[in-house]
Amino acid sequence: MLNNLKSGDWVIYRKQKVSSSPGPRAQSTVPAAKGESYNYIVEKFWVVCAVADGMAELITRRGKRHQVALDDHRLRRARWWERLIHGSRFRAVQEQTSHGTRTENEGVLSQG
Repeated sequence: MLNNLKSGDWVIYRKQKVSSSPGPRAQSTVPAAKGESYNYIVEKFWVVCAVADGMAELITRRGKRHQVALDDHRLRRARWWERLIHGSRFRAVQEQTSHGTRTENEGVLSQG
């Protein structure tokens, strides 16, 4: 359990996915029973937005927010060497939050 997690911490979440063609970052790839698709794990590099009541609110590079229990075994704090190697991924999330997330009504280009 990540008791001392706080806002701004860098975490890695191991998300389970299913697809007919896993990407290059897929790990633990296992074919489905009938061979139509694959089950696999992808490491997501997210930043903690808030922590309350045993849950962590995590933010993605594109501004999506996820609620994850602090005792979820797929959630862990980034190790020092992961922070070094994958730092640009975490910084991309922090840039997204510092610029604020766009709403669905806002366009890509601003007028003015």
